[in-house]
Amino acid sequence: MGKILYLECNSGISGDMTVGALLDLGADRQVLENALESLGVDGYHLHFGRKVVSGLDAFDFDVHLEEHEHGHEEGHGHEEGHWHEEGHRHEDGHGHEHEHGHEDGHRHEAGHGHEVGHGHEHEHSHEADHGHEHEHSHEAGHGHPHPHIHRNLHDIYHIIDRLDSNERVKEMARTMFRIVAEAESKAHGLPVEQVHFHEVGAIDSIVDIISVAVCVDNLGVDDVVVSALAEGHGHVHCQHGVLPVPVPATANIASAYGLDLRFTDNDGEMVTPTGAAIAAALRTRDSLPDSCRLLKIGMGAGNRVFRQANVLRAMLMETSHTDAGANDGEMALDGQSMWVMETNLDDCTGEILGFVMELLLEAGAADVWYTPIYMKKNRPAYTLSVLCRREEREKLEEIVLIHTTTIGIRQYPVARTVLTRKRVTVDTACGPADVKVCTYKGRKFYYPEYEGVRRICRDTGRDFKAVYQDVRLEAERRGL
Repeated sequence: MGKILYLECNSGISGDMTVGALLDLGADRQVLENALESLGVDGYHLHFGRKVVSGLDAFDFDVHLEEHEHGHEEGHGHEEGHWHEEGHRHEDGHGHEHEHGHEDGHRHEAGHGHEVGHGHEHEHSHEADHGHEHEHSHEAGHGHPHPHIHRNLHDIYHIIDRLDSNERVKEMARTMFRIVAEAESKAHGLPVEQVHFHEVGAIDSIVDIISVAVCVDNLGVDDVVVSALAEGHGHVHCQHGVLPVPVPATANIASAYGLDLRFTDNDGEMVTPTGAAIAAALRTRDSLPDSCRLLKIGMGAGNRVFRQANVLRAMLMETSHTDAGANDGEMALDGQSMWVMETNLDDCTGEILGFVMELLLEAGAADVWYTPIYMKKNRPAYTLSVLCRREEREKLEEIVLIHTTTIGIRQYPVARTVLTRKRVTVDTACGPADVKVCTYKGRKFYYPEYEGVRRICRDTGRDFKAVYQDVRLEAERRGL
């Protein structure tokens, strides 16, 4: 039976709220700290604690930056921020009250004198003149300079490459950062490679995103379902203007990835770009199965005061026998709203067909294929078929209509049955490789992932078939 992570975003979603909820679910704190240590990034320290929010006990996870003054009572550490071409990342004006029982996890060399029992209120206002239009009103006079060191997406990827973890974790982190970079690129009309992340602002974003990836992997999650994202209304005041809520990056992510937004009467931002990127990157299915067993509940604390409890509730579930059917939970209805889009083409060149397939797969299609057919007047032609999720139909349809000669597309929903599967990393004599393990009626099938086999072949000069077989047999031998 597979594990499903359900993120209930009735009070929005942010990076620190997500990490807190996953740790509350039982993700191993030591595994997380070891992973973050391997990055070689300093300038911050971690707080782990608990906090009562609207009468609910929740896990409070904070990333505190060392450039902030430490002789005062602070309690932000949350990533309510945005990235843009100026690279500045800003915190939401939180005006919250904290009473932490925090345990410090430091990633720095300087001593702090940081008071952990806070019981404070505070708001920030970064006044650094970065010339951007994407900053929240922070009103704390920190009285300290901001170093103008920037990282682009390539630099972030380089940091992720240093992570001492498996490829699944690294790829999740890369995906989340790429989603935000693309959203900021669109918002500011810049190529993705020109979007920079201010060093200080990027630190807590790096920690939040990588922490989410590490914790999800540590919990052994197979699928993720995300509820509609509750969002506030109004505007965000900044040094050079006023931005509407949801802020452009968040809106761009929701649009590109089909995230459902549920607007509330709360004043202010509830969904951060990082939170939206987490939802977009992690979600693997649209809805929960008809029935499942609830294993554990985790609560991640936010730092805003809304009409409802400012927490992210995460539920770890296991698919039930009822949902799985007659194969002991090893083969089940997928639970996703999958669709097939089809069109017949008798006047497209092979170059066009190949290009369109590339675009569709890059845009998120689950699969694309061509079937040779004969049409009227005995013309040889092809049927273009696209398998996709419901929320992806519009953007994929646009690609087909623009880049092919079709004048119409037929669509229909489909149900699919899938085997329970997981991805494991196998250490071989030639290096590590990922293997997909599928289960059916007590039997396990091992399928080495292409990229790992390819890498070993490139490094060693061995033939693909031999490496593939060696990796498969090693996974089978270990009974993973």
